[in-house]
Amino acid sequence: MCGIVGYIGQRQASAICLAGLRRLEYRGYDSAGIVVVNAGRLDLHKVAGKLDSLARALERRPIAGQIGIGHTRWATHGKPSETNAHPHLSCNGRIAVVHNGIIENYQELRRQLQAAGHTFRSQTDTEVMAHLVEQHYAGDPREAVRRAVGELQGAFAFGVVCADNPGELIAVRRFSPLVVGLGDGENFIASDMGAIRAETDRVYVIGDDELCRITADRVEIIDLELRPVRHDVHVIPWPAEAAEKGGHKKFMHKEIHEQPVAMRACLAGRLSSADKPVTFEDIGLTADNIRRLRKVVFTACGTAYHAGVVGRFLMEKLARIPAETDIAAELRHRDPVVFEDTLCIVISQSGETADTLEALRTMKRKGARILGVINVVDSTIAREGDGVAYIQAGPEIGVASTKAYTLQILTIALLALHFAEVRGAASAEELRAIKAALLAAPAHAEELLRRESDVVAVARKHFQKTSALFLARGVNLASAMEGALKMKEISYIHAEAYSAGEMKHGPIALVCPDVFVVAVAPRGPTHDEMIGNIMEIKARSGPVIAVAFDGDTKVLQTGADDAAGPRDTTAQPNDMIWVPPTHEMVSPVTIAIPLQLLAYHVADLRGEHIDQPRNLAKTVTVK
Repeated sequence: MCGIVGYIGQRQASAICLAGLRRLEYRGYDSAGIVVVNAGRLDLHKVAGKLDSLARALERRPIAGQIGIGHTRWATHGKPSETNAHPHLSCNGRIAVVHNGIIENYQELRRQLQAAGHTFRSQTDTEVMAHLVEQHYAGDPREAVRRAVGELQGAFAFGVVCADNPGELIAVRRFSPLVVGLGDGENFIASDMGAIRAETDRVYVIGDDELCRITADRVEIIDLELRPVRHDVHVIPWPAEAAEKGGHKKFMHKEIHEQPVAMRACLAGRLSSADKPVTFEDIGLTADNIRRLRKVVFTACGTAYHAGVVGRFLMEKLARIPAETDIAAELRHRDPVVFEDTLCIVISQSGETADTLEALRTMKRKGARILGVINVVDSTIAREGDGVAYIQAGPEIGVASTKAYTLQILTIALLALHFAEVRGAASAEELRAIKAALLAAPAHAEELLRRESDVVAVARKHFQKTSALFLARGVNLASAMEGALKMKEISYIHAEAYSAGEMKHGPIALVCPDVFVVAVAPRGPTHDEMIGNIMEIKARSGPVIAVAFDGDTKVLQTGADDAAGPRDTTAQPNDMIWVPPTHEMVSPVTIAIPLQLLAYHVADLRGEHIDQPRNLAKTVTVK
C-alpha cells in the first residue's frame, strides 16, 4: 500500500517525483525515497518518516538526472525504516525498483536468490524483484522485467530503472493500479492519476500483466506474451487544482463542503424531475435482467460497506428484491450461495480495494452478475464488472471518506428506484416522494453546511471525552456506523455504533457521564423507540447529542408527561443537531454531513492530523 511516481524527459526527475509523491501523501505512508539515473550510475535518497525529511535530504545533497522513480511506503513486510524504504537496488547497484502491492511467494524466491549468491539488505518482499531483474538482465531491461514477473505470485505495480539503460523507464502491473502519463518530450508513471495531474491530463490506464517501455518520446505496451497492446488515451476529467485545498484548512473539510456540487453532478442525467423515471447510461443490465433478479448482494469495505447497509434497506423496501450486505474481506471465506439471477453490487471509492476485488472475483466465479458503484473511472473494479455506475464525486484526497460516502448512497438510491420502476414494485406516490427528496438533497446539504457553527459548538463540549456511542435504528443504523467510524479514525476517540434496540443487551453498561452518545432520531417508523432509548441513557446520566429533523418538538419534549405537561429536563438531550426534514429512505444522505462535521471538529480541537490519520491509508490495495 503505497505510492509510485516516475519521470523521463528533459527536466530534473527528482523534483517531478517529489512533487508527485506529495500529491500521494493522502494514501498514508511511513517512509519515502527517490532514485535517479545520473551519468551512468544510480543516485538514491531514502528516509524513514515524512516527505519533508526526504526534501531536506535532497536539499543537502541534490541528485541530478532526467529519469527517476519515487515511492512512498506503507509497511507490509518489514518494519518502517530507511533500509526497508523503496527504491530497492540490485546487488550490483545498477537496477532500482519501486513496488505497490504484495509478492505472495517472496520468501521462496528470496531463498532461491540467496542460494544463487544474491545478498539482501532489507526485510521487504519488494527487494526480490530487484534481484530477479538483475538475474535475468542481459542488456534489455524490459525483457528482464518480463521474465522476473513470470516468477511472481501476488499483486504488484512496478517501476524499474537501470543505470545501463538511461533512456528507458519500465513499468508493469497485476492487480495494483498503474497509469502512464503522456507529455510533450516527457512521460510519467504513477499509481494514481492525481500524482501527475499537474503535469498532464492524458494517461494510459495500464491493465493486468501489461508491460510498458517508456522513453521521453514514446510509450510501448506489450503483454507478457510479447503481443502489442493498444490503449486509447484517457483524459483526466478534473482540473489540476481539484487536488488542492482551495482555502480550506484540511482536504477533509474541503470535501465535506464539496458535497452539494458533487450531489448535483451525481443526479445529473439520471434524475431531473420527481415525475420522470430514473435513467442510467450503461449499468450492464437490461430491463429483463432487472425483472428476473432473485437476490442482490452488496459488498464493500469500511465506509463503502456502510453505504451498502443503506443499499440493503433501499433495495428491499423499493425494488422488493431480497438483499444482503457482506463485508468484502469475509464474503469469500463463507462460500456464499449464489442463485441464478443474483446481482452483486460492489462498492469502492477507488475501484482498487484489494478485499473488494477478491469478493468481486469470488461472486463472478459463482455466476453472479457484477455491478460496480465506483468513483475512479476505468479502475480495476470498473473494468472487471459487467457494468458500472460512477458516483461522480471527483477526486477525494482526505483519507476519511466523506463525499464518496454520500454519493455512494445517492447512486444506490437511484439504482433502487430504477429497479423499482422496471419491476413495478412500488407505488407511484412513494417513488415520487423519494425522487423529490433526492432532488432536494443538494440544497439540504448546503443548508447543513451553513449551520456548521452549531456543530462546532457541540464539538467544543465533548472533544475531551475518550469514548462515544452512536445509536440509531432502521435505515439510519448505517449513519451510526459511519458516524462512529469517522470519529474513531480521525479523532482517535473510541467510538462504537449499535442498533439502539441492542442497548439493553450489553452496551447500556457503558453509559456514564464520560461517554457521550450520539442518537440519530429522524422522524419515521423507529422515531418513538429512539426517544425511549434517549430517555434510558439520560436516566443513567449519559450525555446525549440528538440528531433530529427541524421542528421535531417530540424529541425536545422527552421526559414530559404529555405534550403540554410538566417536563423533566434531565431527560432531554444535552445537545441538538438539527437537519432539514426529508424522506426516511433519503435521510442517511443528509444526516451523514453533520456527523462528518462533528468528527472533523472534534479532531481539529484535539489537534490531530485529520487528512493523514495514523496507521491508515486512502486506498487499501493489499489484503
